Amino acid sequence: MHNTPEPAPFAALDLGSNSFHLVIARKIEGQLQILHKEKHRVHLAAGLNAQFELSEEAIERAMLAFKQLAQTLQGFDATNVQVVATYTLRNIRNIKCFLAEAKKYFPFNINVISGQEEARLIYQGVANYVHGEDNRLVIDIGGGSTELVIGQHFETKQLTSRDVGCSNITKAFFSSGKLSKSAFKKAIIAARQELEPITPRYRKSGWQQCYGTSGTIKALLAIAQVQFDSDILTLEILENIKSLLIEQSSIELLDIKGLYPERHTNIAGGLAILIASFKELKIDKLSYCDYALREGVLHEMFNYDEFDLRVRTIVAIGQHYNIDTVHADNVFDTIKHLFQQCKKPWGLKQKDLLLLQWAAQLHEVGLAINSSAIQKHSAYIVLNSALPGFTQQQQNVLSALIRFHRKKIKIIDLENYNILNAGKFAKLLSLFRLAVMVNRTRQLTDISRPTIEIQETSTLVKFDEQHSEEQALLLADLEQEQKYLASVNINLSFEIGSVFQN
Repeated sequence: MHNTPEPAPFAALDLGSNSFHLVIARKIEGQLQILHKEKHRVHLAAGLNAQFELSEEAIERAMLAFKQLAQTLQGFDATNVQVVATYTLRNIRNIKCFLAEAKKYFPFNINVISGQEEARLIYQGVANYVHGEDNRLVIDIGGGSTELVIGQHFETKQLTSRDVGCSNITKAFFSSGKLSKSAFKKAIIAARQELEPITPRYRKSGWQQCYGTSGTIKALLAIAQVQFDSDILTLEILENIKSLLIEQSSIELLDIKGLYPERHTNIAGGLAILIASFKELKIDKLSYCDYALREGVLHEMFNYDEFDLRVRTIVAIGQHYNIDTVHADNVFDTIKHLFQQCKKPWGLKQKDLLLLQWAAQLHEVGLAINSSAIQKHSAYIVLNSALPGFTQQQQNVLSALIRFHRKKIKIIDLENYNILNAGKFAKLLSLFRLAVMVNRTRQLTDISRPTIEIQETSTLVKFDEQHSEEQALLLADLEQEQKYLASVNINLSFEIGSVFQN
């Protein structure tokens, strides 16, 4: 009799503005079974200066947490660990330094996600546990941002991330530590101003149930349960909690039953945001859901093999902009042909080919704006669209590949994309540019599948002999490409029949 092997555990780590949260789970008969939870208070947002640079002290706190988390995750397969970084890390200027430092202590890949993606994953976390036929509004107040999503079942109808969180509101209006009526009034108005742009469409969509997630709302509900014997939050209860805080007059002197000391620092900012949300969106009542971003990430990992959301995202954008799918497929056919020859010597992975495939599918979406400078228009659309399933870095790389798939490669412009692995990016870009170049006639010809050899000092591309007119044009294109690729340290040489150029 054979024993059924234990299902492998999965881990989701949320690098928030105040805390790092780890959840470890396994899948049992299609259901998520939580095995372990861990929280490390790092207060990243408190370490931000006016230039949005993270202080050395905040980085040290994060590194200490990474050392401890690495011990917890020792022995985990990297494919079973998903790490997402939110508001603070997606906005800091010294992100490259932070990630390089983290790599010393923490062996798993850190994915910085957009606010839109964070909102989508939060909603998925709720949707997998809260069921019902009605529209629901989900609110998550974090340290640096607040996510608001309207959805039904697993589908989102409205989703947004606003740059207002309990840490930055507390820092702006309660930095003195005083809890006064005037400070709350200013904080609530500021939060309402941040929410105001989304109010009309959210009210128009409507919802029947409202849920709050994560620490701030959990803390406010704990106060409501102890002080007012209520398992829901209403505007009246929130106003009563505000009165309790004002009575205490100071963050330092806070002593409210139901409020844990670790929540004292930022509770005023979080309360101001929730009151603003109730007033701005006309919320009647809010229930608490104990599942959010981390659970959303876990469920996506469990379902990843069955369905990659990114594929649907790319297809939807391509359809929206009515791309020439035949040409996109031809470009990708050349990319695949070149990639297989470069994969081993360049140490490329299957995920790199996926990025190139998506770049091929979307590199002409800018035709919807203008055929002139199409690379700029296409890159702008990809960089600024909501791309469900993509991390911020993936979206940056995808947009950069498209931005520089033709014409001159301006290094100063490329640096704006904050690419973490410049060497690998240059290799992928060279394959993409060659594939686009040899498919310029928009029909398959014998130059569409050249041979490529990775030599010690150069990349050699070989073509069969061409008719004199075509050969002259191809030669001119390749000579120009040599100069362009040299700017990203790719030394291109080529051979057309008997013509060789180094």
